[in-house]
Amino acid sequence: MRPKKVILCVDDNEQELSVLSFMLATNGYRVVSATNGQEAIRIFSGMPVDLVLADFSMPQMNGDQLVDRLKRIGSHVPMILLGDPQKMAGEIHAADALLAKKNCSAQELLERIKVMSARKRGPRKGAQRMSSITELAAAS
Repeated sequence: MRPKKVILCVDDNEQELSVLSFMLATNGYRVVSATNGQEAIRIFSGMPVDLVLADFSMPQMNGDQLVDRLKRIGSHVPMILLGDPQKMAGEIHAADALLAKKNCSAQELLERIKVMSARKRGPRKGAQRMSSITELAAAS
């Protein structure tokens, strides 16, 4: 039996978070939840995560700011922002995908998660190669 993919779900609305967690868990995912950005960063830094699903509209640190910080820790982990398309439009986001929270069906979300979590294969080879080139340059 394959190990379950770990999804970090971040939403300040605990009711929406629990519905999302239940839906993912019943579809075979291991869900770790956080209700704010600081908690999500702590979890993300302390355990391997296969995918991050974050709400765009949160107090203190919005989903976009959270994804930006998480990408600095683990750029190879796919991240999806859920929110209002009008609020997210016109900006460049660090997330790998943007989905409309209200219009996105459970089936559509599950399909996107399945595709994006299948792509994750660990840190990108180019990122490792670039660090070794930098080390070689510093050594010479």
